[in-house]
Amino acid sequence: MSTDHASWHIKGDSILTELIAMMDLSAEETATLGALQGAARVHAPALLDAFYQRLLSHSNTAEYLQQASMDRLHTAVANWFTDLFSGNYNEQYAKKRLIIGDVHVRIGLPVRYPLAMIDVIMPFGEQVAKTSATPDAAIKAFHKVLSLDIAIFNQAYEDNQLKHLAELVGGERLARLLLSGQG
Repeated sequence: MSTDHASWHIKGDSILTELIAMMDLSAEETATLGALQGAARVHAPALLDAFYQRLLSHSNTAEYLQQASMDRLHTAVANWFTDLFSGNYNEQYAKKRLIIGDVHVRIGLPVRYPLAMIDVIMPFGEQVAKTSATPDAAIKAFHKVLSLDIAIFNQAYEDNQLKHLAELVGGERLARLLLSGQG
């Protein structure tokens, strides 16, 4: 028997609102992270070095960078990283993150590559969090925000996949059933 899940009926911006609520970031956590944005800017150059060293050392990821403006990409990734410490994780923040995911989808980048980069990003974010007066709380809050970003990023891929499959099979419900192995 196929089951419709309540989550299947959440669409558009409501998905982003749901994800933000699910992370349950407290005012204290957002303030803690917001106070660290300057430290994130300081750590961003080292993150960029490690990030692009990893990407450029693998031919399957390096090919996506061949025609790109490295200055533009460095700026975008540095801004993305420092925004993890913005202290403001509202719908506008989530929409910016979804656009980043959409760009990765449009260029045809398999989702496995950006997800594999989380281990490069994580220690730099933790280094920033450790500069807080409350490092354990800051690390916990950073993990929440990074998880939010990962969820939003994956949503861009899911939206694209679902859209195309729904077009092929004639409807979103059937597409969801097929993706879940129920159709």
